[in-house]
Amino acid sequence: MFASIYEAARQSAIKNRKAHCEEDRGIAAVAPLVTGRQIAAAATATTEGDSCEFGSPKYYALCCVGGVLSCGLTHTMVVPLDLVKCRLQVDSAKYKNLFTGFKITVKEEGARGLAKGWAPTFWGYSAQGLCKFGFYEIFKVYYANLIGEENAYLYRTSLYLAASASAEFFADIALSPFEAAKVKIQTTAGYANTFREAAPKMFQEEGITAFYKGLVPLWMRQIPYTMMKFACFERTVEALYQYVVPKPRADCSKSEQLVVTFAAGYIAGVFCAIVSHPADVVVSKLNQAKGSSAITVARNLGFMGMWKGLMPRIIMIGTLTALQWFIYDGVKVALRLPRPPPPSMPESLKQKLEGAK
Repeated sequence: MFASIYEAARQSAIKNRKAHCEEDRGIAAVAPLVTGRQIAAAATATTEGDSCEFGSPKYYALCCVGGVLSCGLTHTMVVPLDLVKCRLQVDSAKYKNLFTGFKITVKEEGARGLAKGWAPTFWGYSAQGLCKFGFYEIFKVYYANLIGEENAYLYRTSLYLAASASAEFFADIALSPFEAAKVKIQTTAGYANTFREAAPKMFQEEGITAFYKGLVPLWMRQIPYTMMKFACFERTVEALYQYVVPKPRADCSKSEQLVVTFAAGYIAGVFCAIVSHPADVVVSKLNQAKGSSAITVARNLGFMGMWKGLMPRIIMIGTLTALQWFIYDGVKVALRLPRPPPPSMPESLKQKLEGAK
């Protein structure tokens, strides 16, 4: 399956590689082959050549590297906030709000207690980032080729949604074991302090099921989150350059372009947090309680219970999403990966619309 998807994406992309390079350097205003391909809001100097061909094995491998760094580093940075958020979700009587959550944690466990779960967070979200960004690039090109250039432009939001959902499906399979261990460490007092302690203990108690019983609710949380993350970001970048930024992207400096990236990422992050929060609460509660199911947990929590901890999660996810896009674009800039500008209407579609008037 992946071999055919990869080969289709690679052949179609490389076939028109010259048009991409010329457009990135301002040589000609040629419509990009795949208008839905990953938007990068930062660009290198025009005198520098691309380090690889778009759609080549090296290109997708380096996108995976960007995904590892963007997700692994950012999620690890906010472990203290994530820890308090999880405890708010599973024990709201004790941890009444964000401030008291931090206060009680430091009082009971010291400042080091805020770092609980950092190892499974780093490794889990690094694996997730690799799949999320790498597969997104592949699926977006593949789906765009299936529907054609004109439809890829007209229905680009649907294209972003489909590609990101497909990528996240596999990314969550990689994340699930680490996420289960992280939540167990953070929410079950005295269970374990490290991933090396938690993993064998969980396997001994529940077998392999312990690591994947939260996979379905994880899909319910992460797939809507990622669909919003990619689609909202891409369309927000497009809108910012069209309606807010007073000059074309090509005329913006690197720092100005990265500001747009960060702003679009934060806006996307707020919406991501809202649409995925109920499932996030279920995942936290599910991994805390041995032998429970997602449906039982959701029924016990009730509608209002599934919105506990929303504000700290908005802060966390907004910051995370903005930083992830900032790092991902920064990696693309540093590694000199080919990046087209925001999508524009294909010439063939322009001619059709003009002929219909």
